[in-house]
Amino acid sequence: MYSLWLSWKHLVHKPAQLVLNLVLLALSTGLIAGVFLFDRMITERLDRNLADIDLVIGAKGSPLQLILSGMYHLDAPTGNISLQAAKPFLRPGHPLIRRAVPLSLGDSYQGYRIVGTDTTFYSLYGLQLAEGRGQKDPMDIVAGASVAKALGLTIGHSFQSVHGLDDNEDLTHDDRPGFHVTGILKPNGSVADQLLLTPLESVWMVHDHGHEGQGHDVTAEEDHREITTLLIQYKVRNHLTLNLPRNINENTDMMAASPAMEMNRLYALMGAGTDLLRILAWIILAVSGLSIFVSLYSSLQARRYELALLRMMGSSPGGVFRLIMQEGFLLAFAGGLLGLGMAHLGLWLTGRFLEDEWHYAFDAWVFLPEELWLFLAVLGFGIIAALFPAWQARKVDIASTLIG
Repeated sequence: MYSLWLSWKHLVHKPAQLVLNLVLLALSTGLIAGVFLFDRMITERLDRNLADIDLVIGAKGSPLQLILSGMYHLDAPTGNISLQAAKPFLRPGHPLIRRAVPLSLGDSYQGYRIVGTDTTFYSLYGLQLAEGRGQKDPMDIVAGASVAKALGLTIGHSFQSVHGLDDNEDLTHDDRPGFHVTGILKPNGSVADQLLLTPLESVWMVHDHGHEGQGHDVTAEEDHREITTLLIQYKVRNHLTLNLPRNINENTDMMAASPAMEMNRLYALMGAGTDLLRILAWIILAVSGLSIFVSLYSSLQARRYELALLRMMGSSPGGVFRLIMQEGFLLAFAGGLLGLGMAHLGLWLTGRFLEDEWHYAFDAWVFLPEELWLFLAVLGFGIIAALFPAWQARKVDIASTLIG
């Protein structure tokens, strides 16, 4: 215990060198851990909202934008499609489609998106009511758990929607019917926690499509209204479902996109950036190991007389070796801990920003197994950097050093 204290006292005796080593170690450790944590935070949140959706149909445009807007509600929609064109996919008993969920997007309330849909959306995400009742009539709102908490919504709360997905009071639909909250959902960790759900008719009424009656059959042939997106779950997977997206893209005015394919492309793009950051962080870690080696070796030359005195006072060669090794270990231990703390703090700050922008909740204080291996690797760098200086200290010649 005394030797540990002695090692630490020597480190703090040179604060500039100590700070440099700690900064390098913390920066490299924090970058690597931050990449691990951010990658987990984003992919876990995105994967959780896949909901076994096989296909997303919407207006022509960017397939990735269609996925991000229709499934994750992180982007603006590519446009609207006619309900008449979507009708074949909504037909009960379709041989390929088990579930088709229509969505009408475009309005919001205090930055949270209002989604016109039907009860199939609840089945898709396994949603359950915490209180109140579901969407029964036009202008009913069922609030997700997170949005209800954030905005303080309760049963009976009424409000006017805002046109668009930004919180712009100048675009409020003051001349249209108001929404009223009839139910609040239990939290389930999906995108539904961040949404305000209402019947499709509500969106049509607010935008005055000329069909303000209640209880309208959304699959009726004479209906010329529009929706934004269809979320499709297949009943079977065969060559027909494999060719379905291509048939839609080539033979209709609509676009079909595969969530799995588009998300894999997104992960590939993200992966290129995270791989580059990882390489940079490992380079910095190698530089920090070299810095530890240089600082310990240079201090060894200045401490030869001190080490010789320790040997003369009874310290063994192994004791001197351990003293230098402990300095490398303590530097790596402190720098590694500081880096992991910085990574989680940085992720917490990033999460607060993303929460404001996306309305997704992120947990920055979950520790990953990779962090333990990273910490052990940092300790290994510190120990390896100290090996040669420690071995040189072990071989200090007492007589020649003291006489000289």
